[in-house]
Amino acid sequence: MTSKEADITPGRKFSGIWLIPILALVLGIYMVINNWMNEGPEIEIAFNTADGLEQGKTKVKYRSVDMGTVQSVRLNDKFDGVIATIKLDRQAIPLLREDTRFWVVTAQVGVDNISGLDTLLSGAYLQLAPGTGELGAREFTALEHPPLTPAGAPGLRLNLTSNRATSVTAGDTVLYKGYKVGRVETMEFKPSDKLVHYQIFIDAPYHELVNSSVRFWDASGVSMSANASGFKVETGSLESILFGGVSFGVPEGVKEGVAVKANTEFQLYPSYDDILKNPYQFGTYYVVTFNQSIKGLVPGAPVEFRGIQIGKVDRIMLKEGQAMRVNTTSEGEGGPIPVLIYIEPGLMELPDTEASIGVMRRSVSRGVTRGLRASMESGNLLTGAKYISIDFYPDTPPATEGSFLEYATIPTIETGLAQLAQSVNSILHTIDELPITETVTSANTALATLNNSLASLQTIMENQSTQQLPVHLDQTLQELREAISSLSPNSEAYQSLNSSLLSLNRTMGNLESLTRTLAEQPSAVLISSDPVPDTIPEVSEQ
Repeated sequence: MTSKEADITPGRKFSGIWLIPILALVLGIYMVINNWMNEGPEIEIAFNTADGLEQGKTKVKYRSVDMGTVQSVRLNDKFDGVIATIKLDRQAIPLLREDTRFWVVTAQVGVDNISGLDTLLSGAYLQLAPGTGELGAREFTALEHPPLTPAGAPGLRLNLTSNRATSVTAGDTVLYKGYKVGRVETMEFKPSDKLVHYQIFIDAPYHELVNSSVRFWDASGVSMSANASGFKVETGSLESILFGGVSFGVPEGVKEGVAVKANTEFQLYPSYDDILKNPYQFGTYYVVTFNQSIKGLVPGAPVEFRGIQIGKVDRIMLKEGQAMRVNTTSEGEGGPIPVLIYIEPGLMELPDTEASIGVMRRSVSRGVTRGLRASMESGNLLTGAKYISIDFYPDTPPATEGSFLEYATIPTIETGLAQLAQSVNSILHTIDELPITETVTSANTALATLNNSLASLQTIMENQSTQQLPVHLDQTLQELREAISSLSPNSEAYQSLNSSLLSLNRTMGNLESLTRTLAEQPSAVLISSDPVPDTIPEVSEQ
């Protein structure tokens, strides 16, 4: 029996039919990845109403380029608004920031322009305005009204605040020296800080006029003032008179500031006159305390440095001073009265900036160690008004800058009438401490002794022998006169005395001559120095 080998044949080759599903799978994966990579974000925008929003039709645009479509519109959980879900293109991701704005664009007719006429035919759409905040925001709140400044317009957006509502409202113009340079975009009152907030936009290149020293004021309507020289009327442009407006500029005497960033906040003043009352924006507070009467010192009183006003009195801190006295002294005792003052670097020719406050604080701190002191002076003797004076007093005791609550303090010194009053009080106190009672008692004792002495003297004077003293004294004086008269030039005694004195003088003269001769010739006593000539002449021979 023979064996038969098995025939081994290779398996079937890969069938080409499998290429189709593989390609389909790869294509599907590619489409999923491509769709995922190109798919834009989905965002939600809250609106008050759904006016102008149509599901699947309303477009989202930026610079007139379609960026997405409204997918759905539904009521919010509180039923007081609507939420629109929007699908955006992927290229819109860099535009979605925390301060990005959306609003519905419809036909608008304003005071100075007409916009959105194309929506009459194509329908309303959503306008996107990118912000500058952090990326990644996906939930937004739409603006109730479209901003008056086009999205992406060059310029500077600022915030203004006011403590009361003015005639300024959204849509009003912003003026610089009467020329229109921008507009008021929004107006809102916030109960949280009880302030009215405005947002304005200044077009380029006029935004370069804005710096840290500018002030904004209400330029609406007509301003009238009267003085001794007559009436003064100031108006803005016709548009600001009819519809209101805001003007800005650097007050006279204030240095130009530095450039500001977007959304910087400024105060909106009611008028330009209000700016002149307080032209500077930055300042700091100090506390000065006085142990004397502060009658005549009122809030608003000037604070001067060597006659130059550098600030004003903000308020008298009576309540805080009472609390300090209760904590440091017994009830009913007096104590220093703190006064809060406000100093502005701009008044000291420093830039009106935050940095100037630090410069001024360091200068004051160094000055205190060198004798910088505050004093209260009389500004008007008729009205009794007073002010705070700050100056250097090198002879004062050394001191350092202190603190009261959250404020730094400047040491004080009493000068002028207060110092004189203090000196008078010191003198009166010294007089009061003198032993007046003991002195008066001693004086009374001395007076009593004097009275006794006078009584004794009077008794002596009344004695008869004492009364005869003037008679004896008169006799003695008479005898003295007679003795003196006997020595007169015409008296015999005087002539005799005069003759004796003449003889004495001749004798003294001869004695002087003898003394001189003996001094020159000691032998003159024995031998005559000069022979005596013979007076008898000789007989001549015949």
